[in-house]
Amino acid sequence: MTMASRMPEPYGQGGGANLADILERVLDKGIVIAGDIRINLLDIELLTIKLRLIVASVDKAKEMGIDWWEDDPALSSGARRKELARENAELRERLARLEELADPEELEELEPARPRQKPRRDAPREARGNARKESS
Repeated sequence: MTMASRMPEPYGQGGGANLADILERVLDKGIVIAGDIRINLLDIELLTIKLRLIVASVDKAKEMGIDWWEDDPALSSGARRKELARENAELRERLARLEELADPEELEELEPARPRQKPRRDAPREARGNARKESS
């Protein structure tokens, strides 16, 4: 017997599945890997770590009811827009409640004073002249 006859065939030859086929099958069907790590000292549980890993395609995950990334503002621009719209609505509601409670005269004092706008140097002369007339 020669040394070459005892060596196994390289992976992928002789009808074996390649990595792309395996990955396609895993993503199509999905795979769950679960495990727990417990650290005990004298029958006292010090630490428990529960590990759960699901590997699946997005379509398969949605089919299983897993779609948390769609509502996470860090991962979805649509979720971020929804969060900003909700926050904006809350702030407008708070402002409306505060305005209802406040005295109208106090509100006028709180209004920011609008500064007069100076005409731009590149504006036409007529506009600069009109702005001077308005300010006097």
